[in-house]
Amino acid sequence: MKLEIVTPEATLLNSEVVSVSVPGINGEFQMLDNHAPIVSLLVNGTVKFKGGAIKIEESFQDKFTKVDGEYQLSINSGTIEMKENKVIILAD
Repeated sequence: MKLEIVTPEATLLNSEVVSVSVPGINGEFQMLDNHAPIVSLLVNGTVKFKGGAIKIEESFQDKFTKVDGEYQLSINSGTIEMKENKVIILAD
């Protein structure tokens, strides 16, 4: 599935991934390929994602950490939409 992470400053990521976990308002939840469509608010926490060929632009690599093959990005808040196997995260 495609993951796009957008902040007010720039699009931090636009890459293929196999899973995405986000801090939703009712707790953390995960999405895999072909997940049902969803729209949710996000709270302060960590966006986590995995993939075989994640491509992060060099200028944004310092915003992400990698732990046990999983990329992580701290956010303050945001929204997420998933439909047609594409995840868009608008994050602060």
